Amino acid sequence: MKVTVVGAGNVGATCADVLAYREIANEVILVDIKEGVAEGKALDIWQKAPINLYDTRTVGVTNDYARTAGSDVVVITSGLPRKPGMSRDDLIETNAGIVKSVTEQIVAHSPEAIIIVVSNPLDVMTYQAHISSKLPRTKVMGMAGILDTARYRAFLAEALDVSPKDIQAVLMGGHGDTMVPLPRYTTVGGIPVTELIDADKLNAIIERTKVGGGELVKLMGTSAWYAPGSAAAQMVEAIIRDQKRVFPVCIKLEGEYGIDDCYLGVPVVLGKNGVEKVIELDLNEEEMALLRTSRDHVIEVMNVLEKLGK
Repeated sequence: MKVTVVGAGNVGATCADVLAYREIANEVILVDIKEGVAEGKALDIWQKAPINLYDTRTVGVTNDYARTAGSDVVVITSGLPRKPGMSRDDLIETNAGIVKSVTEQIVAHSPEAIIIVVSNPLDVMTYQAHISSKLPRTKVMGMAGILDTARYRAFLAEALDVSPKDIQAVLMGGHGDTMVPLPRYTTVGGIPVTELIDADKLNAIIERTKVGGGELVKLMGTSAWYAPGSAAAQMVEAIIRDQKRVFPVCIKLEGEYGIDDCYLGVPVVLGKNGVEKVIELDLNEEEMALLRTSRDHVIEVMNVLEKLGK
């Protein structure tokens, strides 16, 4: 199995490192536009193999997409990171051009690859990759929900003083301030979270989750990378190993939840064919209202992309 990670910045390098360490593929190709960066980081990861005892070969290349040929899965992390005071929407024009170029080159060399987009603004960059690749919607998806649920679960584990391993949760909608956490589908060791925490504390955690990326930008001056890179690697693993994992993933909706032609995070089954099933939850009126608000926000940004003619 062969996996390509495009973009050797913090997120891409972390993703490649996790893929290698967990031996998810035989070979991981790291691609970047900046001379020597991908080569250096891939070499560093490979030199760690004797220490951490893994066999996955990591190879770095500068803009050589021929070396990515035959990839089973491609993770696109390319684009500008978000800076303090910058919204995800501000990134759209530059990053759309980057994602379009990368996607076209990837598909030219790996027409059967499944594509996972991590670039921001996530939902709209997934749209860009989908229209540029001309692949079925099941083979082009965005990584956001796993990261958002991880933040949500981490905050809950801290508040409840329990292991994060025992917390399961679902978030839906766009990646950003309009995401839709679903406390009704959040459990701790099978126990509904609402039985273990006060409503005020739970709501505070939900609000913190919604701005989780922004919190890290304020602290570090740039976007996060450990959790996003690991989240993307988890999606790759589910596909490569045909695990049939249930994850929230950004995908083009075609009638699910009464929504058409919009890229939103929804729970799906991930396996060797990509998105093998979209799971439709029985949302109540309040939850559906929040999902529609999130949809409206994503469509606004999609419209910006369409006006740019990318």
